[in-house]
Amino acid sequence: MTGNNERAEAIRWIQDQGCFDPPPPPPPPAPVCYRNAEGLTWDGQGEMPSWLKRAVNAGKCVEFYWVG
Repeated sequence: MTGNNERAEAIRWIQDQGCFDPPPPPPPPAPVCYRNAEGLTWDGQGEMPSWLKRAVNAGKCVEFYWVG
């Protein structure tokens, strides 16, 4: 039991020293730029999602799904 107590004391000491900064907050979510009628979205970053690829291949214009 002494080992657990020593460990807890060591953890408290390290936390009191301020050796570790709290983790940064997560980045804000990217704004939605494209949305379809089913509510699927894409922020315009990375590869175009399959739902939008299928629509474009079927003849729809990408701008049709633009929501700004």
